[in-house]
Amino acid sequence: MDKQSITFMTKILNQSGQSDETYIPPALHYIPPKSDYQEVISEVHMVLFPVFEDLLAKTKLTPRDIDVLIINCSGFCPAPSLSSIIVNKFGMREDVKSYTISGMGCSASDITQNIFKSHKDSITVVLGTEILSTGWYPGKESSMLVINCLFRMGAAGILISNKKESKNRAKYELVETLRTQRAYYDEGYFSAYREEDSDGYTAGETLGFNITILGSQILPFTEKILYGVSIFKKKMVDKKSSVEIYVPNFKSVINHFCLPTSGRAVIKEIGKGLNLGESDMEAALMTLRRFGNQSSSSLWYELAYLEAKERVKKGDKVWMLGMGSGPKCISIIWECIRPICGESQRGPWADSIDGYPLG
Repeated sequence: MDKQSITFMTKILNQSGQSDETYIPPALHYIPPKSDYQEVISEVHMVLFPVFEDLLAKTKLTPRDIDVLIINCSGFCPAPSLSSIIVNKFGMREDVKSYTISGMGCSASDITQNIFKSHKDSITVVLGTEILSTGWYPGKESSMLVINCLFRMGAAGILISNKKESKNRAKYELVETLRTQRAYYDEGYFSAYREEDSDGYTAGETLGFNITILGSQILPFTEKILYGVSIFKKKMVDKKSSVEIYVPNFKSVINHFCLPTSGRAVIKEIGKGLNLGESDMEAALMTLRRFGNQSSSSLWYELAYLEAKERVKKGDKVWMLGMGSGPKCISIIWECIRPICGESQRGPWADSIDGYPLG
């Protein structure tokens, strides 16, 4: 790699909002980085095995209690599949339904709801990660070098059930999901072709499309009217007017926000578009700083941050907003159904939560 490439990546890293506490796999500590198959598989074992074991321990379940297993990983799709690796390692049942979702990032997070429609009275485990060892770009193209700087190592495990008795133990109830996509037009389709849309324009369009539809479903009538009137005035009455289109108050129905951790500037821009305050963006900004952009699992690190700070109360609603290649966008709304305490001593924030938020 030449000096110009290193200077460019250094600038990206310094502006990303990620601290030096974030993690990269052993393969990327070598010069040059290793990307052979064995290194990649070692990273799979390193991130997925402990997360699955920890999830089972916390929920007091065994691998054979699981009915459905879903693994979400965009950039690595081996044979045998990632889900087969987990099934084999943990001796899961011969009739377990296992799925590996690739190439979709955060936008795959609602797949469980669709599976529940055909799998009644079942327990599902979702493991989300991004395997970095396979994705290192050694060339000189600036647009491709960005991908070396964006992502960090990590994984999340989530247990979701549609069994009636699970409600007595569950933290949250799924209230709403919405997935939209823009893969039908070329500009959107090619915006994340193992590289990122440089100016974020396509991502902004995709998010806006999803948020508009979600708002029509969950916002109170008064907010819809105010938004509709402002659109009418702007388009039909005075197109050249400098009057801004009304931004609906999502905080009238949502208490907490988990936003895409694509970068500090992206989080700030989304927050500005939704008229959010610093406290509303805190979970996303602190997760980005402490753990970096971990693709689909970052949203769950944000929720863990809110829990560790004991901010989520019974009856509160949490909005997870995720982006994936395609491009696709997913909104998931959870309602907290029981008090959540003691999480500051558990989970990913146990050794650092007292040091956050940073100024």
